This record gives sequence, structure tokens and C-alpha cells, in this order.
Amino acid sequence: MKMKKLNTLVEDIYQELDNLSNGKALDISEQDAEDFGNAMKEVLLKWSKPYEERKEETLRMSNVGKPNRQLWYDFNSDKEPSPFKAPTQLVFLYGHILEEVGLMLVRLAGHEVTSEQKEVQVSGVTGHMDCIIDGEVIDIKSTSGFSFKKFKNGTLPEDDPFGYMAQIAGYEAGEGTNKGGFLAINKENGEIALLIPAEMDKPNIKHRISKLKKELKLATPPALCYNPTPEGTSGNMKLPRQCVYCRHKIECHKDSNNGTGLRIFKYSKNLSFLTTVVKEPRVEEITSEWKKS
Repeated sequence: MKMKKLNTLVEDIYQELDNLSNGKALDISEQDAEDFGNAMKEVLLKWSKPYEERKEETLRMSNVGKPNRQLWYDFNSDKEPSPFKAPTQLVFLYGHILEEVGLMLVRLAGHEVTSEQKEVQVSGVTGHMDCIIDGEVIDIKSTSGFSFKKFKNGTLPEDDPFGYMAQIAGYEAGEGTNKGGFLAINKENGEIALLIPAEMDKPNIKHRISKLKKELKLATPPALCYNPTPEGTSGNMKLPRQCVYCRHKIECHKDSNNGTGLRIFKYSKNLSFLTTVVKEPRVEEITSEWKKS
């Protein structure tokens, strides 16, 4: 069988699924089904247990690309960060499941998958890559429709709050490769995209790690990761989208609103975390309730 190339991956997956739509059965053996079932079992068991508490926070390939201030709080804050809400835990579960579905589809499309969860180390920082597909490091990402656009349109390097670019650069440095990237699956509509970033868009991971190790030892946190943005035209300012899901947002912005901290208002579709209130929103304020939860 002729070896398939990475650049046809999405096309090949779609072609297989189109066969199913056209009345042709997929070539899934009993062993394939059993392997997939075992992968689902491992995902469920791993998800069902809380992360083990670390005696001391460590740099890992999965967090080395996070904003410096966020990491500083991870390492240095004495305060317990806000716990993940129940819906977020469910998001984690089906994200992990969808990533396994993605690997199954890659194999079904005839592409080679190796080195799943292989450990790599760069400058003392360890990580476990998702896999290598057709000889290149590939990270599988399940995304919202909004985030998917960054992979489909190639704009991830310009807006990368979770540090995915540093993560892939680290795995590639450990493997000695440089043409890998991301296989993204839109969990809202099933669309798939392959993003292979340009080498110039990836950070120098060794330099990044060296600088980060120094900043994490500072007595005070680095500058804000992202600046507040206007909430309408009233003069109110709110946390930017990238900060809303950060577990340190309450402590990080404790000096906002002239030292009283974030004020939180409940709109019909979302919460708004205000750093400056010039005009009181005409919706329920849940600051005290939310901070206790």
C-alpha cells in the first residue's frame, strides 16, 4: 500500500465518511472496535479522578506556553484558585473523547499513527505528545466553533491564549522535527482542519523556557496577560475573553474597581466580569455569591 501524506489527511478522512453516507460500510474490524473501546475506557477512568495535587508546581510542555502572569500565579499564589464548574468538567470529558475519535479516523483513513503519549524533554521540561502522524508531531484539538476558525484560517499564532504554539514547538524540539502541527475537530459541527504552522511562527522553545524560569522566581507577578476591554459605551471595562476562564482572575484583578476587585453581573447568556464600573448595569449583580462558590 502506498504511504499517504500528511497534507491529504483531512481530505482522506472526509472521503471515508462520505463512503458511509453513500451506503458503503467503513472498514472497521472487530479488533479496531475493541481498541477504540479500550481507549474510551481509559479516557473515562482518567477523567473520573481529580488531578493529583502536586507538592510543588512544575513546568510542563502543556503549560509552558501559557501567559507569564497566569503561570506566576500557578506557581506562587497561596490562594486556592476558583474550582472548575460542573459544566466545564463535562466539556473536558467530551473533549478527551473527541480526540480519541480523531485518532480513530486518522487510522481509518489509512494514515500512520505512532508515538502516542510519548514522553519528550527539552531544557528540563517534560511533556507527553498526542502522537506522530505520517512522521510529524501532531496535537489533536477539540474546539468550539469560534476557536476552530483559528485552526482553519491559520490565525492561531496571532491569538494563542493556551500556548499551543509553544507546546508543539517543544514536542518537535524533543523529536528533532519541524513540520508538525494540529488536527482540530469542531465539536459543534464535526468539521476538521489541519494546521501546519510556519516555522517562523513557532517560539524558540529553549529561549522561552529559560526566560520563563527566571520570571517565575520574581517576588511580584509580571504585567497583565491581557488588558481589560470596553463593555459597551458607558465607560465600563470588563475582562477580555482570554481571562474569563482563568482560575486566577479574582486574585489577579483584586486591585480593579479602585481596590474592591472584580464585580460580576449576570446577563441572560453570560457573566460579565467588570474591572471598572462607571454605570451600573441593569442586571443582577452576583459578585458575593459567585466569589463564594
